[in-house]
Amino acid sequence: MSTISVIVPATTANIGPAFDCIGSALTMYNQFYFAKREKDESQLNINVIGREASKVKCDYNNLVYKAFTYLYRHIGEIPPKISIKIKLGIPLSRGLGSSATAIIGGLIGANELAGQPLSKLELMNLAIKLEGHPDNVVPALFGKCQLSIKQGIDWEAYPINWHSSIIPLIVIPDFELLTEKARSVIPKTVSIDDAIFNIAHMGLLIKSLEIGNGKWLSSALQDKLHQPYRQNLIKGYDIVRQAAIRAGAYGVVISGAGPTLLVLTSFENISSIECATKEAWLTQAVTSETKLLSIDNCGARINYFE
Repeated sequence: MSTISVIVPATTANIGPAFDCIGSALTMYNQFYFAKREKDESQLNINVIGREASKVKCDYNNLVYKAFTYLYRHIGEIPPKISIKIKLGIPLSRGLGSSATAIIGGLIGANELAGQPLSKLELMNLAIKLEGHPDNVVPALFGKCQLSIKQGIDWEAYPINWHSSIIPLIVIPDFELLTEKARSVIPKTVSIDDAIFNIAHMGLLIKSLEIGNGKWLSSALQDKLHQPYRQNLIKGYDIVRQAAIRAGAYGVVISGAGPTLLVLTSFENISSIECATKEAWLTQAVTSETKLLSIDNCGARINYFE
């Protein structure tokens, strides 16, 4: 093989009360190509294509390359000279796991070129160390909806069944929200009452997704750990959320750190929700786009080219 292609799905994380521990892979993708360079060529060449390509660093600070070299350092080897091509299909800084795809893509590309020294579980733990939390990188790697739990110093992932009647619709506004800013507004401690509230609602969330109960889901998506603080960073959040609910949505939550909103609904209400959310954001002078997606059940996959 001379070139490796790694396709990595977008993710939506937190999903209401499941802050930093549940995320799901979605059918939207970034693609990463890796090819070793000749001995007389420079160490690194990065080429990015896609709507937001100009926003991606093309030097040694590129996140894909950082993950790529991180794996080689982990196994005690010198990284090869490499050409990386990035094909963007996921909006940047919108709460859809674009950084997680870069980390997973870089780690898998390096692992393949190094002869697969690490297992998928080992790759997962390296990815969590790089990202800082598991809720995006785990479903990006494994696909499906995943619950991540720390066991000692390592992590384990447990798939959650997502009933086909629960449709994920994402609404993406025309502005960005940096994860660092979204995390900065969350308090470091919470009351015991709020902790119990979220534990109960996360249990109901898992059950609702598994059996496809929209009525239960409407209650399950409530949260007291992160959304009450982050929603003030998203212009028009309440107006858009209420418009989606009136149009028939089971519930609306912030996707990841935002500002994208994840709407969970039944199939028959999709069109009315798309119109309602776009019109609601326009009242705030914000344009948006909606994407009807489904759950990606495969996670990151690899193609080889001669």
